[in-house]
Amino acid sequence: MATEETKVVLESTLTCPSCGHVETETMPTDACQWFYECKSCQTVLKPLEGDCCVYCSYATVPCPPIQEGKSCCA
Repeated sequence: MATEETKVVLESTLTCPSCGHVETETMPTDACQWFYECKSCQTVLKPLEGDCCVYCSYATVPCPPIQEGKSCCA
């Protein structure tokens, strides 16, 4: 019986909550990204309470482990 492979998306678009700047980034597959500095206003983004990383809080696509149904940085 064949199993479907899960296609993990590695690019996600972050939106800065301070200035609204939008930037598409490639997410790391081997580490969590807890901080991200906005390239426009230099605000350092941190995950919102309950989220594991900045991609899960501010981006269009959650981090690779969450996409795979795993816990992030376990």
